[in-house]
Amino acid sequence: MTTSPPTDPSGLRVLVLSWRDSGHPEGGGAELYLDHVLAGLVRAGHVITVLTARYPGSERRSEVGGVRVLRAGGRFTVYLRAALRILLRRAGRFDVVVDVQNGMPFFARLLTRRPVVVLCHHVHREQWSIALGTGWGGRLAARVGWWVESWLAPRAFRRCRYVTVSVRSADDLVALGVDRDRVTVVHNGAPPPRAGTGRSTQPELLVLGRLVPHKQVEHAVRSLAALSGRFPDLRLTVAGQGWWEQEIRDEVHRLGLTSRVELTGFVDEDKKHELLSRAWVLVTPSVKEGWGLCVIEAAAHGTPTVAYRSAGGVAESVLHGSTGLLAEDEADLTEQIAELLGDAQLRATMGRSATTHARGFTWTRTADRFEDVLVTAAGRRPAAVPRPVLAIPSPSRPGDDLILLDPEAVGS
Repeated sequence: MTTSPPTDPSGLRVLVLSWRDSGHPEGGGAELYLDHVLAGLVRAGHVITVLTARYPGSERRSEVGGVRVLRAGGRFTVYLRAALRILLRRAGRFDVVVDVQNGMPFFARLLTRRPVVVLCHHVHREQWSIALGTGWGGRLAARVGWWVESWLAPRAFRRCRYVTVSVRSADDLVALGVDRDRVTVVHNGAPPPRAGTGRSTQPELLVLGRLVPHKQVEHAVRSLAALSGRFPDLRLTVAGQGWWEQEIRDEVHRLGLTSRVELTGFVDEDKKHELLSRAWVLVTPSVKEGWGLCVIEAAAHGTPTVAYRSAGGVAESVLHGSTGLLAEDEADLTEQIAELLGDAQLRATMGRSATTHARGFTWTRTADRFEDVLVTAAGRRPAAVPRPVLAIPSPSRPGDDLILLDPEAVGS
């Protein structure tokens, strides 16, 4: 006779290993996702410690929203520093570990006997070479990085539960050798939209996110250049910060678009929602996204998105032909943008569908689902609380009409 694991009313002690936190200058949507999940876990009574890297102006120790944050090391040395803390028992006591695999994992499974859950937003096959360059050293480092991510990590974590943020990303993990029944899809949430200023009277495009090479912001700049004849009042706003900013500015200058493109740098939440409400189209030309948080944020304001079909999770957060359009290549990206700009009725219809779609995603649901995974991994029984189920069209399972947002969605 089988018995259910005991229900323990006390909270879990969760250790999180992540090379960046949301305060890091290179922090982005993945770190925002983690913030919301950890906030939900704290509210549920769990005790959270995060080991992460230092950055200019950061404190070695701090408490953020009830989460204990310990910072040591830099972009590469953070992995060694975290390993030493665990091995020397300086990270405190914990029941379960979350190893955030942003290309490179911490290999927590080799450092502790406690259960480990791997959080992987997406695989980085295309991004290794983009991030490390095309020189001899960069190509070698990219090959090593991809070997670690694609071959070594799946074997090191072969008995661990994975969490990812889209079915597309889950499929990619399975292709690397991760058992499908060990992968749980926990989508991003989205907060209720803040009041905006209303739609611009002139056509506006918006790119929102970190300014790094794999975001391919230059594609949006070149689309603007190509469409200037058809839409002489068209403007582009690029909101975000990152080390690739000067290259984007150089492209804007090369194309003679300095009067039509604004790079705002970092924007706060109020400004972000103002921009999302003003834009006619959100352009997300990334080479790969786990989900595309900004897509749902734009959708909440009734703003459709144009993105690449091949870019992973955005082919799931954007419902092609309903909440936005998916392009095959850069030329098609330009034409899909033009289609939306030139058809007010189409924009309005997609905007309404996008708003409805966005209502299905909440951070409360995201945190609840993540909590279920951690509690189960730790050998406890999830709380007997009914979880709402979200059904959305499946982009990657031929013959399936829906996928269900529950802890076993990928394995079902």
